[in-house]
Amino acid sequence: MNRHLQETLLKIAEDFKSDIVEGSRFYIEVDIGKWASRLGYDDIYEQYGQSHVIVPIKRPQPGMKVRIDGRTFVNYAQFESGIAAPAYIARETDLPYRTYIPNDSMIRNFT
Repeated sequence: MNRHLQETLLKIAEDFKSDIVEGSRFYIEVDIGKWASRLGYDDIYEQYGQSHVIVPIKRPQPGMKVRIDGRTFVNYAQFESGIAAPAYIARETDLPYRTYIPNDSMIRNFT
């Protein structure tokens, strides 16, 4: 179990808690490495610098939007908080998760 990774994922979920809604077609991507760096976890930044979690959001955000095929998120896991990450990341934590089931068509919001 990677405690720093787990704490980073919990912090991301906490910070977006009021915006998360399961089953949403709209989502934003959050860079795990950058978020970990803000928390002082340089080891996570180096290891997961290009890895992202997706945060399903209640409504579209201002800015550019791109339609994404839901099959992009095969092998993703969804945590109890509602955020989803690649399954290999979820397996490295002690957080409970289940298979993420995306919509057929998803809309990524760039903010």
